[in-house]
Amino acid sequence: MTHTRTLRVDRTACTGRGLCAELLPELVDLDEWGYPVLLQITVPTRLRRHARRAVAACPVLALRTDRDGG
Repeated sequence: MTHTRTLRVDRTACTGRGLCAELLPELVDLDEWGYPVLLQITVPTRLRRHARRAVAACPVLALRTDRDGG
């Protein structure tokens, strides 16, 4: 069974460094102040490794992925 992964940003913790958009441009863009805007929250299977890398690289741990489903 394949579980869906969703991408989330803790906007309170985020400091707008933009590393997530650099590492995962397919899913994350930046607004005019440099804060992330998720282009889609569902992480395609082909991008899961990149999403994990972006989550691990976030200096303030504001980016995360969650597993949906049983």
